[in-house]
Amino acid sequence: MAWKFDNPLYSMATDDQNSDAVKLWEGESLGGIKENNNRLPQPVIGLLILTIITAFLITFPLWGQRPTAAIYTDYIKLMDSPEVKAINGDKKKMEFIVNKVKASGSKWAALQERHPVEMDDLRLIKPQIEELQRKKNVHLDEYTVLGNHLTIANFEGNKRPDGSTTRKQPWWDLGYTIDVFFIVVFCFSLIITVKRLPNYSFVPDHSKHH
Repeated sequence: MAWKFDNPLYSMATDDQNSDAVKLWEGESLGGIKENNNRLPQPVIGLLILTIITAFLITFPLWGQRPTAAIYTDYIKLMDSPEVKAINGDKKKMEFIVNKVKASGSKWAALQERHPVEMDDLRLIKPQIEELQRKKNVHLDEYTVLGNHLTIANFEGNKRPDGSTTRKQPWWDLGYTIDVFFIVVFCFSLIITVKRLPNYSFVPDHSKHH
C-alpha cells in the first residue's frame, strides 16, 4: 500500500491506486446505489469543530467550579461587626457586606460574584467555617459548600511539601488529556480515510455499471 504526502490535502493515494478506485467505483453497481463523490460539506466540518469546542468549554473544570468555604470568609468576618449589626433587614446587611468586600479588592471577588449567598446561608455555614479555621493545616479552599454543609472536595491534585495531597479542582486533568488524544486520532483517521479516496473533483459515471 503506497502513500503520497506531496499534496496530502488533495490525495494520499498514488495515481495507480486512484485509477483502480475509479474503475471499481464506476464498474460496480454497488447494489443499485448511485454513490457519488461529493465533497464533505463545509457546514458539517464547521459543526464538528463547533461541537468539539463547545463540549470542552461547557465541561472545562474552570467553568464547573463549586463554591468553597474560603470565598465566604470575608463575608463572615463582617457579620458581627458593629456596622452590620446597625443595619435593619438581612437584605440590606448582605448588600453592605458584599459591597464592602468588593471595594476592599478581595482575591475571591470573581468567585463571590459567581456564587452569591444570602444572610441565612451565611448563618448556616458560619459555625462550620469558624470551626475549620480553629484547626491547624486546614485549607478552606479545599472545602466545598453544599447547601448548609461543608465537605472536603472530591479531587486529588498535586502534592504539597509536607506530603499531603491538594484537594482542589485542577484546571486540566487526565480526562481532558485522554479526550484530546482520541479527538486527534479521530480527526486524523477521518482525514486519512477521505484523502485515500479519489479527489472530490472526480465525478463517477454511473452509466458504466454492469
